[in-house]
Amino acid sequence: MKKIFIVFVLIFFIFTSSVCFAYPNYTWSTVDLTVDASSAISNENLDDVSNPLNLDCGSCILIEQNTGQVLYSYNSHEKLKPASVTKLMSIYLIMEALSQGKINYDTKIPCSENAESMGGSQIWLTTTEELTVHEMLKAICIVSANDCVTAMAEYIAGTEENFVNMMNEKAKELGLKDTNYKNCHGIDEDDHYTSSYDIATLSRALLNDYPEITNYTTIYMDSLRDRKI
Repeated sequence: MKKIFIVFVLIFFIFTSSVCFAYPNYTWSTVDLTVDASSAISNENLDDVSNPLNLDCGSCILIEQNTGQVLYSYNSHEKLKPASVTKLMSIYLIMEALSQGKINYDTKIPCSENAESMGGSQIWLTTTEELTVHEMLKAICIVSANDCVTAMAEYIAGTEENFVNMMNEKAKELGLKDTNYKNCHGIDEDDHYTSSYDIATLSRALLNDYPEITNYTTIYMDSLRDRKI
């Protein structure tokens, strides 16, 4: 599978493959932070074909968070399998539900048999336990827990299928044109794809709309159910 490298200036986001690279005699230009940060990523017509830095990846994009200015991109619209980066959209919808008062950080989330059986990256939730939204977010952001994100999806939308429909609707709303979701966790599935450009767009929206998510994405190590995660 081709790798997707995404870099955000002054941002570290846990789900992206963040890299920093030095370039001889290069000086960052001054960025006007008064530009409307709600606008779509700018400079979409930037050269996206050549790869002058010879990065070892199939697709990449470098943007500035506040303005959305594209500083570097290569093959950024190619549709690739996103794996657990899928959870960026799931997290966006969880944060949206919190902001709308549909849930709160203390809401207890049950685990269904479907969530318990997810496999892959997980914290081994069982149907006999409930975790709070706060605990679920820690597990999703630190461990990339498939069981927890599925349990959250089912609680918010009734079923995972309904939640995936919400994901695709939100993708359209945010202007993600290279994206289609088939699940909420990212386990490989036919017709489940996105692009580095769309991931950058979504990540910028998440950080700008719900900056409090960094309370979770910047955690290096924590504990859950008296165990380290």
